Amino acid sequence: MPSREAYLASGDDADLPVIDAHHHIWDLQANHHPWLSEEPPPPFRYGDSGPLRRNYLPADYRRDAAGQNIVATVYMEAEHDPADPLRETRWVHDIASREGLPQAMAGAVFLDRPDAGAIIRAQQDFPLVRSLRHKPKGVARPEAYDPGHRIPGSMRCPVWRAGYRLLADSRLFFELQTPWWHLPDALELARDFPGSPIVLNHLGLPADRSEAGLAGWRAAMARLSEAPNIRVKLSGICVPGERWTPDLNGWVVLEAVRLFGAGRCLWASNYPVDGLVAGFAEILGAMRAITAGLPRADRLALFHDVAARTYGLAPQRDSAAAPDAVRR
Repeated sequence: MPSREAYLASGDDADLPVIDAHHHIWDLQANHHPWLSEEPPPPFRYGDSGPLRRNYLPADYRRDAAGQNIVATVYMEAEHDPADPLRETRWVHDIASREGLPQAMAGAVFLDRPDAGAIIRAQQDFPLVRSLRHKPKGVARPEAYDPGHRIPGSMRCPVWRAGYRLLADSRLFFELQTPWWHLPDALELARDFPGSPIVLNHLGLPADRSEAGLAGWRAAMARLSEAPNIRVKLSGICVPGERWTPDLNGWVVLEAVRLFGAGRCLWASNYPVDGLVAGFAEILGAMRAITAGLPRADRLALFHDVAARTYGLAPQRDSAAAPDAVRR
């Protein structure tokens, strides 16, 4: 596969190495994922989750990503049975030992449960685990957001924050998925635990593409960018019923890069979930088109170097755009 040095020398997209920093695999016969098996299906932000209710294994991922110069991948926890968060981690390690994929993973934890400390300690003993995710509670609409809230299970919940403190004291970092109107909570969390990195999943979920919705998203992201320990995944921004195109998502992607800088942004496929609206090559091709006007070093940071440093995937050299490595 072409190296990062080859891309810096040539600028040819065929030479651009890509790390997929957020994807899933699942075996619905071997493991229990309630959202993929419950009847009726629970609400899903992209609409109908029916097409996802099938096994999705490394062979399926490799087929979808064929020809895209994916040099490494990061598995993201897939809302496995909450009764046993470690079962998913063990299963992923078994898959990786046999398939050579993924090279790193984000595991699950429930920060407001009494077993949060035990789960964090156990997760950090697995060699592939770099980070943990627990989707905090919140409100469904921006107009319902109360700046003084203390919603149980939210980022402002004292019990949840006590669990987060245990995570901040570990070698692992936090994967945050929350809608943009809860980003003030995330900014407080980042400032209260400045030594603990937070990777914001899916650009803060800018699903509302109205003028008011995009203005609210941008203002929240601009404030969040003030915290240097925040990084942003350029992923998961599908709009139900519409194809993933540069016209649809280009402004959102480039605005995030403007606000945070290429050294704090990283690309991810969110496959197979984003496969509901576009093919893997369509999404990655659109991202390449959106970022075509950026300097080579910035594009290398977005597609490779930031993920490599964040997840400890490869030794890095001579990339001015990449941030300091996450503590290990």
